[in-house]
Amino acid sequence: RNPADRVAELDRQGVTEALNYPTLASLVEHSSADDPELTLAIIHALNQWMAEHWSYDYQGRVFSTPIINLSEVDGAQRELEYILDQGAAVALIKPGPVNGIRGWRSPALPEFDPFWRDVQAAGLPIVLHASFPPLDDYVGRWEPPYTQNFMAQSAFRWMVLGHREIADMITSLICHGTLTRFPNLRIASVENGSSWIRPLFDDFGDLYKKMPQNFPEHPHEVFRRNIWVSPFWEGCISDVVDTVGWDKVLFGSDYPHPEGLAEPKGFWKYAEGMDVRRTYDFMGDNARRFMGRPIANPDPAAAEPPVAATV
Repeated sequence: RNPADRVAELDRQGVTEALNYPTLASLVEHSSADDPELTLAIIHALNQWMAEHWSYDYQGRVFSTPIINLSEVDGAQRELEYILDQGAAVALIKPGPVNGIRGWRSPALPEFDPFWRDVQAAGLPIVLHASFPPLDDYVGRWEPPYTQNFMAQSAFRWMVLGHREIADMITSLICHGTLTRFPNLRIASVENGSSWIRPLFDDFGDLYKKMPQNFPEHPHEVFRRNIWVSPFWEGCISDVVDTVGWDKVLFGSDYPHPEGLAEPKGFWKYAEGMDVRRTYDFMGDNARRFMGRPIANPDPAAAEPPVAATV
């Protein structure tokens, strides 16, 4: 729970650099969504604590991800300015619609362009981490609300919610035009798995054939240009590789959650089709490219690459 001990643990695991997420703190926005001003205040307090306790860039090893809430454009711009002044190298945004004084709407609509313009100008990569599902109220119409024990959710709830959160967010970024208006944005999906990508690509392909006039660019090309994805170790690297490409697949670990691997750097052994160069890309260099950091020099004789993780 502090950066010095975390670096020691990274050393033990053989991890050189890591993105570090505030986990349950990403649920705050849902709990206070009916009060946008309160949400902005809570998120700013969290980011202040994170900067004081962790720093946003600890020894070039641990890059903690401050949160930006998008309920109000002006507030998001102020928070962006604050975290940049504090040395943020990456930021976390909840995937889903936001609630402001004008009600719920997508953060990819043109009214949010001033914020995304600032993000692109700063060259700040944005991570979309799994959060509280925006469709929870909808599922509550089918069955009683679940308890706060996350793993106790019903099979029905898991099936209906699935990966709608991240798929809908990226669909909005593409269909509402944010990634076309700001083509240099770098967006990563983390803790959302990868099984949703193929169905989304299929749907995009079908719709583009029927209604190409609705897209200023082919959605597949926008996805491949702007989106990185971190698959679950239980899933398939090929979900990402065959759709988005080798340069956009990221190694990630759920450490210290129990469903993660005991030795996270062993993830490369579960991936399909790994040669030395691709192992380096997957286990570290693609994350470094996403972050705008120098990549490692591959050693063809190396059994295991230096690792950069999304944790």
